[in-house]
Amino acid sequence: MKDHRAGFISIVGKPNVGKSTLMNQLVGEKLSIITSKAQTTRHRIMGIVNGETPEFDFQMVYSDTPGIIKPVYELHKSMMEFVHGSIEDGDVILFVTDIYEKYDEEDVIERLKNASSPIILIINKIDLAKPEDIEEKIQHWKAVFQPSEILTLSALQGEGVPQLMDRILHYLPVHPPYFPKDELTDKPERFFAAEMIREKIFLNYKKEVPYSCEVVITAFKESDDLIRISSEIYVERSTQRAILLGHKGERIKKVGIEAREEMEKFFGKKVFLEQYIKVEPDWRQQKAKLQGFGY
Repeated sequence: MKDHRAGFISIVGKPNVGKSTLMNQLVGEKLSIITSKAQTTRHRIMGIVNGETPEFDFQMVYSDTPGIIKPVYELHKSMMEFVHGSIEDGDVILFVTDIYEKYDEEDVIERLKNASSPIILIINKIDLAKPEDIEEKIQHWKAVFQPSEILTLSALQGEGVPQLMDRILHYLPVHPPYFPKDELTDKPERFFAAEMIREKIFLNYKKEVPYSCEVVITAFKESDDLIRISSEIYVERSTQRAILLGHKGERIKKVGIEAREEMEKFFGKKVFLEQYIKVEPDWRQQKAKLQGFGY
């Protein structure tokens, strides 16, 4: 009998450094929202990869986490709790930065100081940089932080990702699988349907509107050839509702068409999608409402 290795791999870092892109590359499926806007990931999303080497079988359980920020709303506090839990649980921690990171990353380093697990520091987006810039960044991180190792890659291009997986396997503890071998994620189908709608809102609207939206799936009925999905989109003000709707409902209709197409690819079936917009004042500050939304 071959050994079995299994562990939780936590992906952490500031907003917009490419954590979700990296997660999707490692899992081989689009599980996390990817947009050019910061703070698009709100939950801890797990992606499960099973495989084998000549020496052992393995299960990698990746966690994509929200970008580490200083909380302004109750929602942000809940998001940072997901990060904290992920760092505590991680058997391996991937600390993702990018080659042009302009943020002060002191708050990320502070959270990682007490981590007992190996930390692989990843410098992402090297496809945008010159070799001397990459070397300068490596030396910078060697000076300010002592990770187990430093790797450079381009999550968008997939460059360096196989080498990263090899290094993760090196640190993975001997353990039986945590999840059944045919599972891809710990999240239900409803969760991904809501995330696909939310992603299209981020891509189609500007400024504050996407950050003020939450999507709830109220019905998910599946038959052999069709999934019927009903959704509610919560906003904080009636003016935001009007912006979401657009002239004669054209803008929200576009969101629905794009989300439905994405769902059909993901679920492999025809999808009928209904969307309703509701106003819930200051939902980002209401603990009870946030708990109802799964935070």
